[in-house]
Amino acid sequence: MKILVTGGLGFIGSNFILYVSKHFPDFKITNVDAEFVGSNRLNLYELKNKKNYEYIKGNICNRDLMDRLVEKSDVVFNFAAESHVDRSITDPEAFVNSNIFGTYSILESVRKHKRKLIHISTDEVFGSLKSGSADEQLRFNPSSPYSSTKASAELLVNSYCTTFDADIIITRCTNNFGPRQFPEKLIPKTIILAIKNKKIPIFGTGRNVRDWIFVVDHCEAIMTAFKKGKPGQSYNISGYNELSNNQIVRKILRMLGKPTSLIKYVGDRPGHDFRYSLDSTKIKKELGWKPKYGFEEALDITIRWYLENKKWWKGLSEKQMLVGKKNSKYDK
Repeated sequence: MKILVTGGLGFIGSNFILYVSKHFPDFKITNVDAEFVGSNRLNLYELKNKKNYEYIKGNICNRDLMDRLVEKSDVVFNFAAESHVDRSITDPEAFVNSNIFGTYSILESVRKHKRKLIHISTDEVFGSLKSGSADEQLRFNPSSPYSSTKASAELLVNSYCTTFDADIIITRCTNNFGPRQFPEKLIPKTIILAIKNKKIPIFGTGRNVRDWIFVVDHCEAIMTAFKKGKPGQSYNISGYNELSNNQIVRKILRMLGKPTSLIKYVGDRPGHDFRYSLDSTKIKKELGWKPKYGFEEALDITIRWYLENKKWWKGLSEKQMLVGKKNSKYDK
């Protein structure tokens, strides 16, 4: 089996490649990544001498490149995306290019060569929910440029399934966490700042809720969808660990033995969604998947990884995005 992974130097993509390399050693893996923000070659350093792994630096918007790579592959796993909401507010164009035009580029190659595609999406396409959980049929209601471009990509994917009978499956997941996550995200940012005894910024009141899943469970769910899922279907993936930002930060501080006085509340993000929640009954009943890791166990694994891999984040941690950007309009 020859698989093409887009965005494989990013957080989820790199963990997925490591998962496949470990559990499916006969698979030949090609990884294409543009090395934008969030990509890190160190994520897959241990695979550099593997005969069944090939890395190519390139952009998914490059139609000729994608055409060549897709033709040589049996299946494409599309992780490539601009994914940070804060950056989508300050620079929406980058998100339109990667998440919409990039997906279109892949779709055209998949259609031309009749290849299978697993498209990785997000719970944010459904927007903020006051109650209940979103199943696969809920209407999209994205709030940010990031989630809007991901919703747009899904609509494109669905059109290729309907119009061209393309062999495509969509997976949507809740908030991931685990090793190799870029420090602009809440959990690694909190861990690193706490290690350094620096103030930890929390937007608004810190009561915003997300459902968290360990990245390894997400990778297993994606492979389950690939092996057992039906073309033209979408599958929600959730960890059923709904926690507020306050709860997350306080758990990390407790596990590291750090004081809550490190917490600093800052002005809220524009258009900040209050709560995301996915119903993953479909993938559990139809495909037999369920998460294996409990939240506390997975958080402990994650914290230990950042403690043991300071060289990985040392250079990144000094960037302004880690400590939170000052914005006089929103900061308190």
